[in-house]
Amino acid sequence: MNPFTDLLHRVALLVLTPKCYEVFFYDLDFFNGTCIRSALSKGLGFGIVGGSLLVKLPQVIKVWQSKSAVGISLVNVCMDLFAVTANVVYSYSSQFPFSSWGDSLFILFQTLLIVILVFYYNISKRAASAFAFIYCSLLFLLVSDIVPNSFLWNAQFISIPLMFYGKMTQGYVNYQNKSTGQLSMATCILLFLGSSVRVFTSIQETGDSLLIWSFALASFANFIIVTQFYCYKSGSPVKTKKKTKKSKRS
Repeated sequence: MNPFTDLLHRVALLVLTPKCYEVFFYDLDFFNGTCIRSALSKGLGFGIVGGSLLVKLPQVIKVWQSKSAVGISLVNVCMDLFAVTANVVYSYSSQFPFSSWGDSLFILFQTLLIVILVFYYNISKRAASAFAFIYCSLLFLLVSDIVPNSFLWNAQFISIPLMFYGKMTQGYVNYQNKSTGQLSMATCILLFLGSSVRVFTSIQETGDSLLIWSFALASFANFIIVTQFYCYKSGSPVKTKKKTKKSKRS
């Protein structure tokens, strides 16, 4: 095998199974539906993993530059962190392909940073430090072999309604404020697109109903928040007119 063919083989196997590689390159069956869906799922999966490196960066930058977390629901970001943590730990322990959950790993670290910033600006620096230490300790425990798989499955199951509740809480906060506050539109749109694609890749690569339902509900909730950016086009809370007291005539 010459170097070029060997390189092509290695690259192709990133998105193709060995069987599909033979179907495409030996049998020349380029319209095999099963292999096309498999390759598309793998390609989209790696694409989402790459994109996830920056998906929440706009949100982090917006909070950091404004030195404010006004309008960001602490309940929502904590539920997001719980959900993505459960997803990573469950997928890792189940030995699912990295292309099916790698994005969750990068989103986990970005979400953790957002939670720490919300604690820092909305509560205190000490609370932010304490939360970071406790969370990292628990994460280390969860990825070890000490925790049984049944516990991780239950955690993933519980994370679905909690994640949905958290996002609905953020939606309600937006509704009350008639504004999306310090939320980043770019981040919310990317989250919606990513969770929508993950429904397809989860069906193709894992077939796990828990992951499929998790991403389906996340897509619905993310869609609601994205639409609020168009309902409340102003990036800051709506200012109410101050009532002026009429001076009494003497």
